[in-house]
Amino acid sequence: MHREAIEREARAAHEAVAQLNDADVARALTGAAALVGERRDAIAAANAADVEAAGALDEGALDRLRLDDARIRALAEQLAQLAALPPLERVEERWRLENGAEVEVRRIPVGAVGANFEARPNVAVDVAGQLLKSLNAGVLRTGGAALRTVTVLVDDVLRPALADAGLPPEAIGLVRSPEREGARILVSLPHVLPLVILRGSGETTAALAREAAQHGVRTLAHAEGGGVLYLHREADPEKVRDVVRSSLDRLGVCNRLNLLLADDDALVPYDLLRELGLTVREPERLGHEWANDAERIASVTVHTVSSPAEAAALANEETSGLAAAIVTEDADAARAFLDAYRGTAAYWNATTRLTDGFKLTGSPETGINVDRVPGPRGPVTYRDLYLRQYRVVG
Repeated sequence: MHREAIEREARAAHEAVAQLNDADVARALTGAAALVGERRDAIAAANAADVEAAGALDEGALDRLRLDDARIRALAEQLAQLAALPPLERVEERWRLENGAEVEVRRIPVGAVGANFEARPNVAVDVAGQLLKSLNAGVLRTGGAALRTVTVLVDDVLRPALADAGLPPEAIGLVRSPEREGARILVSLPHVLPLVILRGSGETTAALAREAAQHGVRTLAHAEGGGVLYLHREADPEKVRDVVRSSLDRLGVCNRLNLLLADDDALVPYDLLRELGLTVREPERLGHEWANDAERIASVTVHTVSSPAEAAALANEETSGLAAAIVTEDADAARAFLDAYRGTAAYWNATTRLTDGFKLTGSPETGINVDRVPGPRGPVTYRDLYLRQYRVVG
């Protein structure tokens, strides 16, 4: 797909923003949920073709790519639930100046937003839904392995639903070529795509973020993950097993258990790890995310620590800062760990797998932002996709 074609998609999305409104977007999302059900066979066929053509992918990548019946149903359910959520409250604050002028702080749409994400078809619906719900348009670009499925989701679900609701179908655009050059083009169009959401491997996403900065395009990046679980000496053994098991129900996702810290090696349920098919590793890089390692995806790093302070320090310094959890019956120890951890989500006797927009907020995410600067952090949903505007009436 040439630069001109991508720019046409972006410009059409940019022009569509002015026509978006809360009521019609809600109708479009409801319609899209129904169309997922109606077009289930077409979605499944496209996905089967993608999976068959992706034989070189590792187990985790194939799991992210695959849409079974349950996952297709989940797409429809999430769209329907998103449609029913209240729209973004546009007025953030009001006050009156001494001269009598009235000031409103308003949340206004960003405009058209680009999104580059891994070969994971459900992300196309998640991102498009969040953008539309916030009255933004979007241009999607997925990994080539998922392009058939995402094309069906855009052309047979999202765009017809927009048209049926009286909205321009071009509000959701698509980069229709598998070439990686499409991602570089997406981050080089500041006049129509001032913001691009980036998801994927750390190295690729970092390179795209640097490219975007050179063109004056801002990015929201979701590149690194990996959950931390700290087993304190006062941990309940049954809770340890429950949290470990629930933290490893899927391996190819960013919020699964990656680094297991323990006050005492005896606290680690090695038998359960073996039962789950996991290999225990202790590499030099404690925070390496095994979910992104094709050769060692079925791995967990185990490391001994001496205190909540040391555990929190390792989680802060050696990992992405996505999420960390402590298992303990000691409230003071839990408080010490949670207060010291600086990541986006912190848990006590619960799994880091809950670090997910839908599970935490009831709204699917565009990604999880782990930046350590002011701005949307953690799971980014439609409630975060706005610009602040001061409106003054004299």
